[in-house]
Amino acid sequence: MNFFRKMGNSFARFMYGRNGMDRLNLALLWAGIAADVAAMLLTRRFPVAGTVFYNVSLIVWIWAVFRMLSRNLYKRQSENGRWMTLCWKMKNLGGGSRARRADHDHRYFTCKNCRAVCRVPKGKGKIVITCPKCGAQIHAKT
Repeated sequence: MNFFRKMGNSFARFMYGRNGMDRLNLALLWAGIAADVAAMLLTRRFPVAGTVFYNVSLIVWIWAVFRMLSRNLYKRQSENGRWMTLCWKMKNLGGGSRARRADHDHRYFTCKNCRAVCRVPKGKGKIVITCPKCGAQIHAKT
């Protein structure tokens, strides 16, 4: 067995049971790089701002390494889950509303009870819409 294979196996044994890299760590690493670049650009003209960005990047790097080497998998996975939920919400923030604005054949109504979006065809006059989720009735004109 050569030297590099032994080193790889020993690193794998060391990382067994640890968190490793996940999406939150990747975001932290990119934030650390961005703060480092900002510190480099600001240090010459604004030394205080450069120092602040450097310290922020140092804290972010330390937090990322701590998360990577942590053995508390439950806590790190829940942090990553919350981060992924936030990313998903930000990604899909206006997706449904854009599609509704592009749809000219239907009207969309929001249920007052459960906030469900109900779609009905346009041009039907005054109608009573029954919410499919909670059964509440919406009186509206299409």
